[in-house]
Amino acid sequence: MELLKMKTKIHQFDDFAGFAEQFQIGEKDLMLTNGFLYDPFIKPLDLKARMIMQEAYGTGEPTDIMMNAILKEALKAPFDRIIAVGGGTVLDIAKLLVLKGVTDVVDAFERKVPLKKGPQLIAVPTTCGTGSEVTNITIAELTTKQTKMGLADDLLLPDDAVLIPSLMVGLPYSFYLYSSVDALIHAVESYVSPKANVYTKAYSMKAIEMILKVYGELIEKGEEHRFEKLNEMAIASNLAGIAFGSAGVGAVHAMSYPLGGKYHVPHGEANYQFFTEVFRHYMKLKPQGEIEVLCEILSKSLKCKKESAFDELEIFLSKLLPKKPLKSYGMTSEEIDLFTERVITGQQRLLANNYVNFTEDDIRGIYSRLFG
Repeated sequence: MELLKMKTKIHQFDDFAGFAEQFQIGEKDLMLTNGFLYDPFIKPLDLKARMIMQEAYGTGEPTDIMMNAILKEALKAPFDRIIAVGGGTVLDIAKLLVLKGVTDVVDAFERKVPLKKGPQLIAVPTTCGTGSEVTNITIAELTTKQTKMGLADDLLLPDDAVLIPSLMVGLPYSFYLYSSVDALIHAVESYVSPKANVYTKAYSMKAIEMILKVYGELIEKGEEHRFEKLNEMAIASNLAGIAFGSAGVGAVHAMSYPLGGKYHVPHGEANYQFFTEVFRHYMKLKPQGEIEVLCEILSKSLKCKKESAFDELEIFLSKLLPKKPLKSYGMTSEEIDLFTERVITGQQRLLANNYVNFTEDDIRGIYSRLFG
């Protein structure tokens, strides 16, 4: 039984210049990034790598259309390494660029073509949520299906993950919060996954403790305090990524995909809408077991009784991120059944990681309660 696999080498640097020098970035490299990162951090170094700016091919989170446009541009010249510098969108796109022989990413997501590894991938995250730098998963909106879909394969694992916390300085506060709460969800969901083990739980537990500690300080000291804690949040996100990369995530992610795909709700924000409600439902179905231990971990950080851990977590998080009813995104009551069907038929990979089995009625009930 495999407990933990770490193919990706993890590095940390104080600044981008130190990373560029040690990795000897040059003409045989292709760098995928954003203009707002390139101008202050990369351009002054006058690197010889070929550059692609992600936003030139679309805004928001990755879609099959955006990915295919960038793939077409990337294939205009050969490269030995793809260096992805950015948030989850950039890292998820870059993972498709390492696959040889793919000309339409939908074929890869639907596994209509054999997947073969090509260039090396170096992932440099500039947000504190996805953990994509240490996972074998890429996620995109498939526009023809109006939902998000994940592709998981070890060929997508970055060869190197590079943490440079100073690159997060320009991250707007709302992005920082929705990014980091996504990392928290990764840690919490993976903790109770049937695939979790003593190693993944250790990573999950540490990430939970670190994120909640920083959140408590932000509530007390204000949003500017986040700049004092960039290193902690970068590491917590990475730890959560390692945990969920091995143990997986479940119903929270599964239920967020239809909302994110239809109404273009950012990934972390969409997950947040379902987070505590899914775990309250778990508590009703199976209050004894791993969730009991999880509640004890949460109660220590939140200084509350473990029986009320998820109620207190809801109150705690709402001080930073007020929750919205699903209808505020444009969702209609008729879509409760439609989204439920999409989860049941299209997200079995994630539902297999649930703490307990979710029936169609369980999923419909959660959508109904959160609809507003």
